[in-house]
Amino acid sequence: MAHILHLDSSARTTGSYSRQLTREFVETWLKLTPQDTVTYRDLNTTPLPFIDQQWISAVFNPSTPPTAQEQSALTVSDLLIDELMAADVLVFGVPIYNFSVPASFKAYLDQVIRMGRTARFTSSGPEGLVKGKQAYVITASGSDFSQEPFKSLDHHTPYIKTVLNFIGITDVTFIRHHGYTPEAQQENLAAARKDIETLTREGQLTSV
Repeated sequence: MAHILHLDSSARTTGSYSRQLTREFVETWLKLTPQDTVTYRDLNTTPLPFIDQQWISAVFNPSTPPTAQEQSALTVSDLLIDELMAADVLVFGVPIYNFSVPASFKAYLDQVIRMGRTARFTSSGPEGLVKGKQAYVITASGSDFSQEPFKSLDHHTPYIKTVLNFIGITDVTFIRHHGYTPEAQQENLAAARKDIETLTREGQLTSV
């Protein structure tokens, strides 16, 4: 039995292709293995705090006993990391905003990329501690960032790959939707759904 962490970060609560496709991905997965379980988090309707001085002091001064304020500052981070560690499969809806990720998703990453919990430094370099996960990142954008002239402006895909790899998540697959016109949107929606059908079946072969 696999556990899924389903996360949405779109600022749109209606009319969002990334939300629609993450939902369809999870629904398709559960049709195949209905015994699997899901934790859902909406980063837009339940925004996360940004890290601050108390958070940084608690994480980077481990030799000093943390103050009550520092311990409190890590409460959200601890919860999010526990959710991440408990999951076998990650389904992240992350639209492209201004060539990168939404601020809500950046706030999430800042909370879960944490020395001693999800990564550590060794004599041979950094080591990710979040291992054995499958990550599916569903993106949505007006332009096609897989092709020029926008491909060279894409700071979204390489950034997500970098941070996930840094904490040990190396099995990362992107499902993309794009299009300005209704015709292009529907055409690419059909293509994304076909990818979902294929990837959910393939993913379940390696999820447990």
